[in-house]
Amino acid sequence: MTAIIPLIAKFTIPAILLIIIFWGLCSNIKLFDVFISGANEGLKSMIAILPNLIGLLAAVAVFRASGGMEFLTNIITPAVRLTGIIPETVPLALLRPVSGSASLALLSEILKTFGPDSLIGRTASVMMGSTETILYTVAVYLGSVGVRNSRFAIPVALSVDAAAFLITAVLCRAFF
Repeated sequence: MTAIIPLIAKFTIPAILLIIIFWGLCSNIKLFDVFISGANEGLKSMIAILPNLIGLLAAVAVFRASGGMEFLTNIITPAVRLTGIIPETVPLALLRPVSGSASLALLSEILKTFGPDSLIGRTASVMMGSTETILYTVAVYLGSVGVRNSRFAIPVALSVDAAAFLITAVLCRAFF
């Protein structure tokens, strides 16, 4: 059974591509024309969301470089200790909803400092895998279709993200 899993993993994507090509040929679809049309639409979407992404990345860089991250972490840490969240993971909880690459770099620092098998390392890893880069995702999806008023999307998504961090902290303490 365990020898079958790598074989399935190795051939899944090529099999899906072959099925799509076979289906397209059987349906008399001009595959290359459809591919070019999709690539063209993707390029238009990328150009439409580029200002949102540049603004978001610039804001994250300014926030970290100005010391805002450390200041906010120092303010939040005493209250966070009461909830059971490990204080060393607070910067990850603050940065993850904003930037995936910056939070990945922060996770790497946490793992180098505390080790991947420590409670802090495991909790940070589970937090990273259990949450989403909310502001980036909202900027991409809503920006690509031209939505200017996100209404409740951002507050609800950030609330769910905060709940995920809290639940992760509690469960990691219970299981690790």
